[in-house]
Amino acid sequence: MKASRHDTALGFADLPGVPARIVRFVVYTALVLVFAGPLLALLVSSFSGVHDPSSLTLIPRDLTLDNFRAAIRQDVLRYLTNSFIVAGGGLLLQILVSISAAYALARKRFPGMRLVFLLILSTMMLPEEILAIPLSLVLADVPVVHVNLVGSLVGMIVPVGAWAFSILVMTEFMREIPVELEEAARLDGAGDLRIFWSVVMPLCRPALGVIGIFGFNMIWDQYMLPLLVAQDSAQFTLPLALRSLRADEQVGVGVVLAAALLALLPSVIAFLGFQRQFMRGLTSGAVKG
Repeated sequence: MKASRHDTALGFADLPGVPARIVRFVVYTALVLVFAGPLLALLVSSFSGVHDPSSLTLIPRDLTLDNFRAAIRQDVLRYLTNSFIVAGGGLLLQILVSISAAYALARKRFPGMRLVFLLILSTMMLPEEILAIPLSLVLADVPVVHVNLVGSLVGMIVPVGAWAFSILVMTEFMREIPVELEEAARLDGAGDLRIFWSVVMPLCRPALGVIGIFGFNMIWDQYMLPLLVAQDSAQFTLPLALRSLRADEQVGVGVVLAAALLALLPSVIAFLGFQRQFMRGLTSGAVKG
């Protein structure tokens, strides 16, 4: 019987026997240490009595919860709550905007549709630093309603409500849905809104998993936007608060590491929660047709 082969991009399949196993083990171990080492060091050091950044270790010792207790005394829970409010409200708004815009771009035909799509995609090319000044001016006096959103969590939610990446993913996914399904529903007397929620949306669950994960991480990691909107520490989100904790000489390194671990966990949990839809969304395009 033919021996099994491990085809890899590095060509390890051409190395026979024991040398191949040794090389694979060494290379894979090095890759794990490079990519997972910093995360493991963060996890272990946040539960250890670390007083010097150069003393981070992968070996657990003197485990304690003092870093987390000190972080709680530094109002980290308030910053964490603010981050959840902004991420939750922003993601919900972003999904509603994305699916509505995507359905219009994928199924409707109107003058200037290509220009609208091009303008949406062009926003992906603009760095946050260029948008900072005009965004701060708009938030200080929102057009039409003339409301000042600076100094409120709402001012951090509204700007992330529309993201070109989410609109692009949803648009391309909806274009792959057979039009015949909608035509059949329309023959049964269903209107556009009924077709949208009962026919199109159930088929878009994989794409919703993709934009859910990427959208949550994008909003959760926002630094520039909270920096523009927040006027005092009570409005800080956790990424913004990490900068303040790091700059405070009286706050130990362990406290900063504990806060950083709390900032990391929601992203990991979000990925685990949407993992099935995320993987289906990534592979759905490869199995169509």
